[in-house]
Amino acid sequence: MDLLTLIEVRRGAQNGAVTARVHVQVESAAPKLTREQQPYCELNLADACDQMTLRVWSDHPAYKACSALTAESFIELSGEFHRHSQYGLEARKWTVRPLTDQEKNELLQGPADLRARQGADWEFIVQTTRAIVDPRLRALCDSFLKEWGDRFRRTAAARNYHHARRGGLVEHTAQMMRVALKIAALYPALNVDLLLAGILFHDCGKLWENSLPENGFTMGYDERGELMGHISIGLELVNSLWRKLSAENANAWKDLTPASEDVRLHLLHLIGAHHGEAQFGSPVSPKTPEAMALHYIDNLDARLEMFAAGYTTAKPLAARIFDRVRPLPANLVTPLEKFSAGESRNDGKLL
Repeated sequence: MDLLTLIEVRRGAQNGAVTARVHVQVESAAPKLTREQQPYCELNLADACDQMTLRVWSDHPAYKACSALTAESFIELSGEFHRHSQYGLEARKWTVRPLTDQEKNELLQGPADLRARQGADWEFIVQTTRAIVDPRLRALCDSFLKEWGDRFRRTAAARNYHHARRGGLVEHTAQMMRVALKIAALYPALNVDLLLAGILFHDCGKLWENSLPENGFTMGYDERGELMGHISIGLELVNSLWRKLSAENANAWKDLTPASEDVRLHLLHLIGAHHGEAQFGSPVSPKTPEAMALHYIDNLDARLEMFAAGYTTAKPLAARIFDRVRPLPANLVTPLEKFSAGESRNDGKLL
């Protein structure tokens, strides 16, 4: 029986039942009652990229063992997985066992393709920020990555909607930087140093809102994140780093153009304005080209990620049509496949 990730199982289950093993963490285990007042256990399970719910009925052979599981237990679930029209991914004819320490460590590292992608994204972020010409912004980025890099690499970009996985913020930030570099070539008036630094710091407050622990996939809650929100935290963090670096580089920075205080204020504006409107959490609307560019780059990457995930998780409504995935505005329709030269079709047959 193949060992698959939850996302691989979910994709396969779109076309029928999938027989597989999955390694997961128990995010929560709760005793519940059916309408007939019969006890059952509900387990919320997670791996590096996805979640599912397992309902263990009282007559199941593993009911007693599953009822003893706690949050942060690590298990192997083996069985037949299928997609329920109402409840999503479900398991049938399943068995469960605890993971060994080696299996747990391998699970925490994430699947090989995800590790490779996030590793490449992290290196791209490091190299891109090192290429920033303005020494103040370059030093600020370098200081942040050195001090908070480990936490950054296990932070999600969001709790639910997009890149909502361990390391998702690294993926989101790297892709935004790639888009910014392409746009900057088309709009040379943009201050690309400022834009890249703004992208790095725009969600840095999520290191407290959406950070995951070193030893699990359960995103907890942080009091600072709850009381302040990631925009306010980001403004505070940048100001704190800036004060320290300004003191250390007072002579070197005093005669630079533009003035250091202007650089600081414009960077803070990018962080504060990146949600675009007050109703979405920004204390100020974008008032510079760089702030507007960052806002739209952020939205573009987030929403395209939502589309990609939606085609995997959304309920099918008809052929090539899926139920709405919030906050996207409407039902999803399967995108048009790319044209492939040399595969002309005539009445459904290849020529």
